[in-house]
Amino acid sequence: MLTLRNFTQSRCCYLIPRIGANYLSHSTFADTSENKASYFHKISNRPIKYQNIGQILKEASIKYCNREALVSCSENSKITFSETLDKVDRLASGLLNLGLSRGDCVAIWASNYEFWYISSLAIARAGLICVSLNPAYQIPELDYCLKKVNVKVIIAAESFRKQKHYEMLSTLLPNLKHSKGGVIENKENSVRHVIIHSDKKLPGVISFNEILSSSSENDVIEVEKIQSKISPDSACNIQFSSGTTGQPKAAAISHLSMINNGYDLGIRQAMHQNYRRICLNNPFFHAYGLVIAMMNALNHGSTLVLPAPHFDPKQSLMAIKKEKCDVIYGTPTMFVDLVTAQRELNLDLPDVAIATTGGAICTPKLVQDIEKVLKAKKIVSIYGLSETTAGVFMSLPNDDNKNVQTFVGHVMDHLETKVVDSEGNAVRFGEPGELYVRGYSTMLRYWDDQLKTKEIMGDDKLKTGDQFILYENGYGKIVGRLKEMIIRGGENLYPREIEDFLNSHPDIIETHVIGIPDERLGEEVAAFIRVKDNSTHVTQNDIKEFCSGKLAHFKVPRFVIIVDEFPRTVSGKHLHS
Repeated sequence: MLTLRNFTQSRCCYLIPRIGANYLSHSTFADTSENKASYFHKISNRPIKYQNIGQILKEASIKYCNREALVSCSENSKITFSETLDKVDRLASGLLNLGLSRGDCVAIWASNYEFWYISSLAIARAGLICVSLNPAYQIPELDYCLKKVNVKVIIAAESFRKQKHYEMLSTLLPNLKHSKGGVIENKENSVRHVIIHSDKKLPGVISFNEILSSSSENDVIEVEKIQSKISPDSACNIQFSSGTTGQPKAAAISHLSMINNGYDLGIRQAMHQNYRRICLNNPFFHAYGLVIAMMNALNHGSTLVLPAPHFDPKQSLMAIKKEKCDVIYGTPTMFVDLVTAQRELNLDLPDVAIATTGGAICTPKLVQDIEKVLKAKKIVSIYGLSETTAGVFMSLPNDDNKNVQTFVGHVMDHLETKVVDSEGNAVRFGEPGELYVRGYSTMLRYWDDQLKTKEIMGDDKLKTGDQFILYENGYGKIVGRLKEMIIRGGENLYPREIEDFLNSHPDIIETHVIGIPDERLGEEVAAFIRVKDNSTHVTQNDIKEFCSGKLAHFKVPRFVIIVDEFPRTVSGKHLHS
């Protein structure tokens, strides 16, 4: 068994500049003067992979050559691992031919399509940084994100549900429709090119298929040559994670973090021992879809099956049956909907080896339903956050299914965890406190935000903001949230962002947003509002109309309650119940 010190020196010396010298000292993080202090380090004899995503893709294309990498049911398309590499390299060279330089940011604004999968891998193979954007973003949210990280190129679908992405981009980029040669004259932000996946000829944009077919064989060869120059320690992905300050923060994640977190998550599900076909219900633009699913499948040669561009339980069930999926990924809310749909359709589903859930604890009833209705043998729980790449805790292979009713899993390999009190001192095992995490998977930084980076990553540890209980055997559970986060159907929402927006309403003085229990979604958004004039009547429909086109639909409060005043502490802060 390797100790922390000799493991770090023999296998992870490359991490020292980033993580700092304190990582080499067990006591600086653990500080366990008592044997029962809640600190757990999951040491592994499996070395960390020091590779970039492009290198992992190349290995997969050779090892799993003709195996299906991706099946997109809505597009009626299937691509093998070798075909994936070919498309990825052609797109990567096309992006570089636009004049992009290593480290430039390319945003993907779309839901689950084959082109999302290809684009994210191409961005990595080109040494660029993928910026994952929620397709439900409205123009103000999109504008902020593009400016925050200086996005140079946007790859988007023409539309998302009722949203017309091309028209929204035309509003945000006034010269888009008048640009020539796909080059946008734009003084508002750093965007220079828009690539749209569409069969239509849209003015000002570059067709996705056009850029895919524009590369020569020599261009593709050049992409392979640069792989050795792309550092595994460099940023490859930016995940936007909202915060209590109201504005989204951009968590920069490295190649090394994504590869190894995905690899270890697959090991926990025995993906390395069995060929699996995964029904992916989660979106690619979340860490769940990108790391837990895509990086896992890439490492272990699993097939990802996309039932539909966005979650549709009936489409998912039909995809599971048709494509013989033996693994299902989703949030508890998604599994509730899958169970409900299966009771209605009563399809002859294949036996499901694994049902993997994250985002919230499963109720005992949901566990029974997943076992009986969806015929899942194994139920796996994951806990993590964008700032830790994806997983921090996950069920062990031999865990009983009932464990997911209480625990979020066991500490992942190579990670250190500690639970502390309000003064930063480790509490005893079994006592609640804030969870700290340290290891390869913590983010590099918040992009262009040194202050927030320092706040969350002081002394080389990452403060999760979650109230947590850690047990001596390495299992953990969430007991509350120190940060005012609402988890609605797997979406992390932060009250301050919604409050700041609602307070811009001409009739509203102040707002207090909370999460309230909901059987299906876990939590729903409720807004307590104080208006300027007591005679003013503000309804939920008024708020919905005010938010339309400015706030993503899942952030719009379902409940609106008018109050005369808010109870406050002597310091003037809202008094939380």
